[in-house]
Amino acid sequence: MRNKKKQLGNNKISETSGLEPVQDELQDDVQNDEIIGKAFRWSLTLFSVLAVSGALIWSMNKEEAEELLAVSDKGLDVPLKIESIASVSPPQVSFVDVATAAGIDFRHFSGAYGEKLLPETMGGGVAFLDYDNDGDADLLLVNGTSWPEESLDNTPVSSLTLYDNDGLGNFTDVTDKTGLIVKLYGMGVAVGDYDGDKDVDIFVTAVGENRLLQNDNGHFVDVTESSGTKGGVDEWSTSAAFFDADNDGDLDLFVANYVQWSRDIDLEVDYRLTGIGRAYGPPTNFEGQYSRFYLNNGDGTFSEHSAESGIQVNNSATGKPVGKSLAVIPVDIDNDHLMDLVVANDTVQNFVFHNKGNGKFEEVGALWGMAFDRNGHATGAMGIDAAWYRNDLSLGFVIGNFANEMSSFYVANDASTYFSDQSIVDGIGPASRSRLSFGLFFFDYDLDGRLDLFQANGHVENEINKVQKSQSYKQPSQLFWNCGEQCDVTFVEHKPNANNGLSKNIVGRGAAYADIDGDGDLDILVTQIEGVPLLLRNDQKLSNHWLHVKLSQTGGNSNAIGALVKVKLHNGEEMQQLVMPTRSYLSQVLPQAYFGLGKNTEVEQIIVTWPDGLVQAVTNIGKVDRVISIQRNNNQIVKK
Repeated sequence: MRNKKKQLGNNKISETSGLEPVQDELQDDVQNDEIIGKAFRWSLTLFSVLAVSGALIWSMNKEEAEELLAVSDKGLDVPLKIESIASVSPPQVSFVDVATAAGIDFRHFSGAYGEKLLPETMGGGVAFLDYDNDGDADLLLVNGTSWPEESLDNTPVSSLTLYDNDGLGNFTDVTDKTGLIVKLYGMGVAVGDYDGDKDVDIFVTAVGENRLLQNDNGHFVDVTESSGTKGGVDEWSTSAAFFDADNDGDLDLFVANYVQWSRDIDLEVDYRLTGIGRAYGPPTNFEGQYSRFYLNNGDGTFSEHSAESGIQVNNSATGKPVGKSLAVIPVDIDNDHLMDLVVANDTVQNFVFHNKGNGKFEEVGALWGMAFDRNGHATGAMGIDAAWYRNDLSLGFVIGNFANEMSSFYVANDASTYFSDQSIVDGIGPASRSRLSFGLFFFDYDLDGRLDLFQANGHVENEINKVQKSQSYKQPSQLFWNCGEQCDVTFVEHKPNANNGLSKNIVGRGAAYADIDGDGDLDILVTQIEGVPLLLRNDQKLSNHWLHVKLSQTGGNSNAIGALVKVKLHNGEEMQQLVMPTRSYLSQVLPQAYFGLGKNTEVEQIIVTWPDGLVQAVTNIGKVDRVISIQRNNNQIVKK
């Protein structure tokens, strides 16, 4: 959440200098951004000409250089408006909210009783996981509980709710049966087979101590104390990730921590809005917290290596922690077969932890271009995801930001490690600016072979409309269709009709996707504050084909978290995806790769780069429109 201008002395914000600019200013800014984006796309065309000119200047004398510059400058006189290369509308796909019909009776509980404590508006996460190894997408939802100062009658029995999927999208509550009656102020979740027994385990983050729940053949046992992963009683943990940091074959654990928080600190900060009084505000007046990093010992326990790993970043002026971390995604950015970490920080610089090996990291966010937005500002960064969304070597990271901040879209072309914020150029900037975005992710909703983008939106202050008419507490989600090369921008916003579940106004927070009913397309679940989740069943009928890839290997990390899966088609097209459950905000997806194939009915080859860097090629794929399971086979290794 972004740092807003405050009146000195009483933490109030006036209506004229409030959380966001008024609507007419916002519209002007959006129009300007669109013009800038179109002009910038022209500048990309001119860049190569100017680059050649610059190279020649070095080899010329002064007179020749001045003459060349004069000629080059004339080329900058270009129109500010560019006509679209193609007028293409996104495929209209219906998403139907089936939460109640599917048996989901969960309701988020914030514990709010009038004091407006910051954790109450931050929400809870969701995980799709296969807890019983029957091959379908089960569902875990994370809830809050009452504050110690107040015991509310409607406090849920458990802060976790686990639903078993029958494979057709019908869910049954199995929380009690599986031993998941847990009481804590829950936030996020991470899933992974940390002990190598082929059962997926659960790590739950919280305001206060966290929990590690070991899966023993479908029943969960609390091993927090013995595993050494509980964190601190005075910490506020948010997102977490299981990944193999040191390539030793088992899953290590990163835990993002947010701010130094307590009820007393919150009341002392006393954030207020003119016309409202006490309100939910940004974290600017809260100190940051160090995140935690645990190395897996291979015996069911973890050793904390936070300080020596390099993930603790200090403010050089104060010596205090910089980070106010809400989301994390592990990705091997520089292709050295070591998983790096990108961390979304709220109102302070984002982190990029470059993995140096042996559990050591170097923070390079500013050097690699992801610390700040396109204007050099820190943003109210919430959710995060990453993908090779152009079906080439260009890697993109998307981060959901506060209202009147575009979603950040950092892109590095052709496997570079320098990223630039291309939110305007790629088409998501103006449309995302009026929303406050939390959970988001790339996925192929229409199965055309290009990854689209989903954002869950909702404000943090329930009375925001009283002081900002341009803003509302409940907001619709957004879906951006990947138009590919046929349009002058990559992403075009999908405008749903009134009957589409995407058009519902909600207070969106966590978000995840899965094929809940086995029909091949990807469905969405979005959590919301003090409300029931939306389970949006994808009812697309576009006759496109698909292939889901599920990996397995012996030993630790049985689901091959961190593997890269590339699909090659007979027409020469290639697509690649990372097997990574951690993405979005506080949430997780199944450790699989989901490929839309468009009208292609055959796949030529699947190439798997396993987490340790070894490459296995699989041919003779056979029919598509199915889940294909690939077991690691060292006899098929093609590159070491």
